[in-house]
Amino acid sequence: MPEVDTRPLETARKLAESGDLDGAATIFAGLAADPAEPDRAQAAVGLAVVLQEREDVAGARAAARTALATGHPEFAAQAACLLARSFEQEGLLDQARAAWQAALGVGNPSYVPVAHLALARLALGRREAEEALRAALATADPEIASSAAQRLAELLLEEQEAGEAAGVLLEALAVPDVAEVPRLRVLLGIAHLELACAEFAGAIEEGGDVETGALAIELLARTLPLRGRDEDAEQVWRYGLDSADEGLAEDVRLRLNRDA
Repeated sequence: MPEVDTRPLETARKLAESGDLDGAATIFAGLAADPAEPDRAQAAVGLAVVLQEREDVAGARAAARTALATGHPEFAAQAACLLARSFEQEGLLDQARAAWQAALGVGNPSYVPVAHLALARLALGRREAEEALRAALATADPEIASSAAQRLAELLLEEQEAGEAAGVLLEALAVPDVAEVPRLRVLLGIAHLELACAEFAGAIEEGGDVETGALAIELLARTLPLRGRDEDAEQVWRYGLDSADEGLAEDVRLRLNRDA
């Protein structure tokens, strides 16, 4: 005959699963109130969850703080995450940030990635967001690293830091089993398009022989629309067509009209 687990903690868990939240809360509360109880941290987290389901927000937060104060590597981290999400739901963002920082402070690697990503979401400024996203990417968590790299790359592209964005995306693609590989590759392609535009523009500015200059103008003008910059592309064509160098202007005209 199999042994039946009659520990109070297990009894409380089964009561909670069966819908007896009051019964579960009573047992969890008794265990959480005893500083000598070896399962105190786990009981406090269980109490926080049960009270949250009963919509006792203040009680749930008090129980979560009890668990957090134990410093337990697993249940203190869980408690910090519960607190952070509770604060976020009410728009208490300063408290939420502090709770996510507490989750980081516990140091459990299972919770560090999600805490960094949450801190990026709640960041007070772009620099703070970028730092948190880099930290999330550095955890090499397949899901979190992918999300962090995508958001960070988008921010860097907005700042015209295409080379840095490409590096971030390559770092994410090197993470084993990283999620959303197609999206990462698309963003990497966009970063490379931006880099290409910068190189074509540099070649135009530096001058050179007619053929190279006309080619650079054509490539830049045909690449810019891929980034939604049609007006910039028209200006590049006009720059070439209006060139004082008649040979360059004619070569650009031929390149513009060859698909007509």
